[in-house]
Amino acid sequence: MNFRQLTYFTALAEELHFGRAAERLGMAQPPLSRQIKQLEEELGAQLFDRSRSAISLTQAGERLYERGVSILRQIEDARLEVKRIGQGAEGRLRIGFVGSSTFGILPTIIKSFRANYPEVNLSLLPMNNAQLHRALVAREIDVAFGRPALVDAEFVTRELLEEKLILALPDTVDTGGRIVAKLERLATHNLILYPEYPRPSFADFILDACEKAGFPVPLRVWCMDLQTALSLVSVGEGVCIVPESVSSAPRKGMKFLRIEPEIARTALSLNYRYDEQSAHVRNFVDIAQKVARKMF
Repeated sequence: MNFRQLTYFTALAEELHFGRAAERLGMAQPPLSRQIKQLEEELGAQLFDRSRSAISLTQAGERLYERGVSILRQIEDARLEVKRIGQGAEGRLRIGFVGSSTFGILPTIIKSFRANYPEVNLSLLPMNNAQLHRALVAREIDVAFGRPALVDAEFVTRELLEEKLILALPDTVDTGGRIVAKLERLATHNLILYPEYPRPSFADFILDACEKAGFPVPLRVWCMDLQTALSLVSVGEGVCIVPESVSSAPRKGMKFLRIEPEIARTALSLNYRYDEQSAHVRNFVDIAQKVARKMF
């Protein structure tokens, strides 16, 4: 018994008339009669009681109709579900991100995507760049927000924004009302860097920028992520150089200063695989770029 035979049988079971069933199926009556006869022979059971005036279901036919309707409904549900996933309306999207992206554009992108595709389940996974790279290669995530980018011949990288670096420092530090920091004044403060490993990392980017600006960073404190670094700043352990968007979320025990002269800029990018065919990824990238253009 195949799907076509089950469809023919169900139509005849509901119409109980070969002519009407054939018309409903868009076919001639003789081929329908042959298909039903062939189905009965394959199953070894009579499905219909036939008379000159009417036909009716046998007990075997009634049981097959009950099961057949359920099977056809499940097949149709599966077809529609697969179609919606293929169109990006349902399913799952796994998003990896660096911690600093949560202070700026990422929440707006997520909110916009959820508004447009509410049936897609989102998995949000914080990682550093090295972890993002490995996860994208292994297909453990679908898209990755990296800083500044994930360099790989198999990845597509879309830069979303570029921003200045600023200084986060404890609010107990007396800055005399200044809103600008000079690097040379930081020589007596611990510079909190993250992540400690794997390397190279954002920490190396900061150290390189400081060295090029003529500041060798004598006092260093290492931690694993931005949130920990900000917590250390807030309790007076040192200062930290962070992307400007981090200042958009005020934090108790901390203040922010511009760095002049500007030592470097950092970019935030959206990365995904070249061979990625998912409609979810295409839709997400499209929304992310629209949000970035609108915001910046």
